[in-house]
Amino acid sequence: MTDQQRTYPAGVTSWVDIEQRDVEGAKAFYGPVLGWQFHDATPPGLPTRYVIAQVDGRDAAGIGGPSDPDGEDPGDPTWHTYVAVEDLGDALRRVAGAGGTVTAEPTVAGEGGTWAALTDPQGASLRLWLPKRRLGAQVVNEPGAWNFSDLHTSDPAAGRAFYEQAFGWEVVDVGFGTLIRVPGYDDHLAATIDPGTHERQASVSAPPGFADAIGWIAPLGQTESPHWHVSFTVADRDAVAALADEHGGTVIATEETGWTRTATIRDPQGAVFTASQFTPPGG
Repeated sequence: MTDQQRTYPAGVTSWVDIEQRDVEGAKAFYGPVLGWQFHDATPPGLPTRYVIAQVDGRDAAGIGGPSDPDGEDPGDPTWHTYVAVEDLGDALRRVAGAGGTVTAEPTVAGEGGTWAALTDPQGASLRLWLPKRRLGAQVVNEPGAWNFSDLHTSDPAAGRAFYEQAFGWEVVDVGFGTLIRVPGYDDHLAATIDPGTHERQASVSAPPGFADAIGWIAPLGQTESPHWHVSFTVADRDAVAALADEHGGTVIATEETGWTRTATIRDPQGAVFTASQFTPPGG
C-alpha cells in the first residue's frame, strides 16, 4: 500500500452514509459493532450534523441527522451508496436518458463536494458524488470498512440495461452471482493506492473480472423493495452478530457461501446492512 489518498474513477461507487434521527444513538451502536471512531464534519450550532466514521483514522462512512434527536425526522433510515462522477450535469442527463428519475438536484456539501440523487426505473435509490476535498472512502475491504453495495432489484435484466447505459458498467454472470464491474478499475488501483492488487486477486483464484468489481445484482427478498444494500467487512461474523444484539440491533438472518459468512442486521433505528466475513475456498 501507498500513503496517497484513495481516488475513484467516474462510475465507481465511492462512499456510503446514512441519515438517522439520533446521531449519538447511531454512534453508540456502530462504534462497538464495527469498531468505528467518529469526528464531526459539520460545525456546532447547525440544525443538522454530519459525522465521519473512521477505521484506524481513515474515513469509512458517514452518519447524518438532526443536531437534536427530537427535531425534524429524516424519515426511515437506509444506507445510501454514492457513485463518483466527473461532471454531475452530464451524469444526470445520462441517468434521465436511460430511464432513471432525478430525485435531488446537485447540492453542495460544504468543502467536501457536491451530491445529487436518483432512482432507477425499478425504484432503487442511488446518489452521485462530485468530490472536492472529500474523495470517498479511504479504507475498504478491511474489518469495519465498507465491502460492497449490491443492487437488490425486482427486474435484474432491466436493472442491468439501465446501469450499463447510465454509468458504463458491465454486468457478468460468474457462476455463483451476477457481478457489476467497472472495466479498468483494478488498473487504476494498481497505479495509485494498491500496487499489489493484481497479484492478490490471482492468489485467491478470483473469478474473471472480479478485480474490477464494485458490487453485485441480486433478486429481491420476499419483504424487500428495490434498493442498494450495503455490506461491511468483518473479521468474525458471529462476534459482530453478538455485538449487534448486545447493543440493541437485531440479527435478521445468517448465511454461508463458498466465499463468505454473513449476517444481515437491523440497527436499533431500523436500518439494515450486512456484516460479511471473507472465507475464500481453501482459506
